[in-house]
Amino acid sequence: MKRSTWAAVAFAVYVTAIVASNYLITHVGMPAGPGTHLTPVGFGLYAPSGVWAAAASFPARDVVQRFGGRWLGVAAILAGAAVSWKISDPHIAVASGVTYLCSETADFAVYSPLQRRWFVPAVFASGCAAIVVDSVLFLHLAGLPAGATAVGGLILGKFWVQIAGVPAAWGLRRTGPAAAPAEVTA
Repeated sequence: MKRSTWAAVAFAVYVTAIVASNYLITHVGMPAGPGTHLTPVGFGLYAPSGVWAAAASFPARDVVQRFGGRWLGVAAILAGAAVSWKISDPHIAVASGVTYLCSETADFAVYSPLQRRWFVPAVFASGCAAIVVDSVLFLHLAGLPAGATAVGGLILGKFWVQIAGVPAAWGLRRTGPAAAPAEVTA
């Protein structure tokens, strides 16, 4: 596949993951208050239902950045937030958009210096950094209870997806988007 095709596919996955995370939190799972639903993530912890889709967005963000640059990632966040505004709670969509922009910065700081030489560790490490920033900030901005259980649930749920993403990143390291990184654009 061409570089532009990889960028387009990753962009679509990233936008879809953002929209899905916001849709799920407002419509699917165990009701936990106005416009919020929870899902179990293990060890007796619960997280907002969008946790799985939100976590899947992190590796997609890395592929978008690798093939299309950072600004394409920002465009995906804005597109995802705009669609989310229409299909989920607008308050959740705004909190999500701001959170994704902030966690994009944390991801960029970790992923960019590592990705050229160590793609798989870069995807994993940047995702782990983004998990913490994303979880704490989203709960705060969305006005959801940000106690240790909620933060722990979000971090754990996203961490499960990070672990599952390692084999995919490993498979892409010699072919596909990992084979030839783009110059990182600021």
